[in-house]
Amino acid sequence: MATKLIIFLLFVIIFIKSSNAANYNVITYGAKPDGRTDSTKPFLKAWASACRSAKASTIYVPKGRYLIKAAEFRGPCRNRVILQIDGTIVAPTNYWELGNSGYWILFIKVDRLSVIGGTFDGKGAGFWACRKSGKNCPAGARSITFNWANNVLITGLTSINSQQTHLVINSCNNVNVRNVKVVAPDQSPNTDGIHVQASTGVTITGVTLKTGDDCISIGPGTRNLFMNNIKCGPGHGVSIGSLGRDFNEDGVQNITLLNAVFTGSDNGVRIKSWARPSNSFVRNVLFQNIIMNNVQNPIIVDQNYCPNNQGCPRQSSGVKISQVTYRNIKGTSKTPEAVTFDCSPTNPCRGIRLHDIKLTYMNRAATSSCKNIGGTTFGVVMPKSCL
Repeated sequence: MATKLIIFLLFVIIFIKSSNAANYNVITYGAKPDGRTDSTKPFLKAWASACRSAKASTIYVPKGRYLIKAAEFRGPCRNRVILQIDGTIVAPTNYWELGNSGYWILFIKVDRLSVIGGTFDGKGAGFWACRKSGKNCPAGARSITFNWANNVLITGLTSINSQQTHLVINSCNNVNVRNVKVVAPDQSPNTDGIHVQASTGVTITGVTLKTGDDCISIGPGTRNLFMNNIKCGPGHGVSIGSLGRDFNEDGVQNITLLNAVFTGSDNGVRIKSWARPSNSFVRNVLFQNIIMNNVQNPIIVDQNYCPNNQGCPRQSSGVKISQVTYRNIKGTSKTPEAVTFDCSPTNPCRGIRLHDIKLTYMNRAATSSCKNIGGTTFGVVMPKSCL
């Protein structure tokens, strides 16, 4: 009797939930799953219906390929919105069609949004070729951008061949990125996997990032960022920065990276700042339980970043780096120097901790170098600490 009652109550709960939700299929609004017909307007119409719904709503994208040009999905919405994607969203092959706005798919000022599943194909190869040729090219588009969005879930999504950064989280609060995959060739320029800036309470877990720039880049104003179970490579590693390009710039604090594997990447864990005056900072950072497989710079702090020697020669970084812990980091370096701390002469790194580090080069001891740094070591540290 009790079992029957429980089953009946579950049925009632499911019925109530389903009756309190609104569903919008993009096909109903005229979207064509052929990969050729422009489906931008049908997608925006479905979004408008869901966004103004008083009920929690789901926008459903069935299997198929949908051609979408630059699209802005704007809030605030009246209730929770779920975007459930079983198909593939395709950018125009002609990269000029995305214009110079800098984005392809933009979610802006949305609260309580879930983006579930789907593949986003940025068709970036033509744009990269244009950049390489030195011809006149558009600014380039980030594939998926969240601006001023709160309480967001992004899960099961795949992004391939973005013109520039694949996923941007900017000025957001409480964003959860889970089981996301990013793929672009290792020589594709500026194709960062995930970029976080000016955001608080972002969690990134279970992601696989293979790209031509930073796997994860962490920009000014990022606070309380938690990353766990990260696979990176090819790519430029997990990078805090570059910071300090501007004098008045928000700092970065409370950053945690756990259980990461870097394979064949240019860097492992990196902190990078411009060699110029700034009031920015990096503090309270933990890199723990990390495996390096043939990584060019497994551990690196570079406070002399000055691309093309423009705007910063003969200056030193004002970014203050402190309380950074490296714990249980093991594996192999592609270069003899596995640990590099090139800190600012005017604002030396402080409170750096190395705890159980074992990095080798060609089956022998690697080396380390230190400039303008203070800190401590614990346990076994290889290469021999230069702190």
